Amino acid sequence: MSVRPATTADVETMAALRRAWIEEEAGPIDDPAFEPAFADWYAAEDDHRLAWIGFVDDTPAGMLNLLEYRRMPRPGRLDSRWGYVSNVFVLGQHRNRGLGRELLDAALTLARRRRYARLVLSPSDRARRLYERAGFARADQLMLLPMDDPPPG
Repeated sequence: MSVRPATTADVETMAALRRAWIEEEAGPIDDPAFEPAFADWYAAEDDHRLAWIGFVDDTPAGMLNLLEYRRMPRPGRLDSRWGYVSNVFVLGQHRNRGLGRELLDAALTLARRRRYARLVLSPSDRARRLYERAGFARADQLMLLPMDDPPPG
């Protein structure tokens, strides 16, 4: 196993992993517009999103991406950031062998090096134990307003 930062040359690989993830849950999806849309999204996000790809025997087998949020400067703290970990995926045949943790460790290393104030994520039930073993805990300080739901009342 190995993990390395993704580059713009990896857009097709990341799109293929994203497709594999969604199709694992939903079945095959005929959407030829997906790959160009993914490439456009990645290009637009490039200045504040980092990604890693995990390999098994030199074959792409997983990915993770991290959105870097740069906080507004304030007196006494001119540079502060935090990160949102998302889209962590490992192909089914490679799960539970440590690749997800390797991907997460790469993001944690960068976050520590950049002195992030925090990392947050929204875990799936399947991934919750991975994050707990890495030191993540349930948060009760954030508030959430789901915008996909109809307004109350």
